[in-house]
Amino acid sequence: MKNSSPTLAVTLNTFREAVRDRVLYNLVAFAVILIASAVLFGEISIGIQKTILINLGLSSISVFGLLISIFLGIGLVFKEVDKRSLYALLSKPVRRSQFIIGKFLGLNLTLAVNTALMSAGLWAALYYLARRFEAPDLFIWVAIYFILLQLFLVTAICLFFSCFSTPLLSAIFTFLLYVIGTFSADLRAFGEMTQNASWKALTSFLYYLLPNFSDFSVAAAVSHGKPVAGGLILLNTLYTLCYAAVLLAASVAIFARKDLK
Repeated sequence: MKNSSPTLAVTLNTFREAVRDRVLYNLVAFAVILIASAVLFGEISIGIQKTILINLGLSSISVFGLLISIFLGIGLVFKEVDKRSLYALLSKPVRRSQFIIGKFLGLNLTLAVNTALMSAGLWAALYYLARRFEAPDLFIWVAIYFILLQLFLVTAICLFFSCFSTPLLSAIFTFLLYVIGTFSADLRAFGEMTQNASWKALTSFLYYLLPNFSDFSVAAAVSHGKPVAGGLILLNTLYTLCYAAVLLAASVAIFARKDLK
């Protein structure tokens, strides 16, 4: 490991470990399912068929990515401590903060490659179906970008919990936060409808404290060729960067005080 780039070395090593764990092998099954779906929907009118295919493809990318980010993320720290490989790593000129950041970037690199290849499968299925692309199809890339932002947030959440909890609890906590964050806007709206001031304050507090995944869901809109506002793209990007940065800082602070004996 080179002294000049320990974070990069941890990042690449994390990516290689993910590939060795055969994480990316699900891509073959994903592409086959997408292509097969285009054939199965052959009796449906072309407009509805394309809408269903886009929704199916984006949902598959999201679900596959979520499973990968959770099941790999929960073991980012625990596995290294359990196998005692972390001791040899930290004996080199690698700070704990560099280890945490490298693990985060490595898993995100895995997710990015995974998402890119699955997206290629989606576009191949779309071309097989329609034999051409249209201008509104470009907004599918925005939906894919939003899925990536969600996965980056999930990775940050997993890494945060893995610094002080077991893999099982980390998976449960992360999944619960994802579910709550997906419906956070509905939760807040429900609180606004109540006459209880305490409940209204609690739902508003949770809305701003917990990760908000509701604004990332644009699959339904893009599947009908509707554009995504540039302001939403900017806000979601900034939100992901800021929230992930806070979680990373918290993870680094916790791991720096963690007893590894």
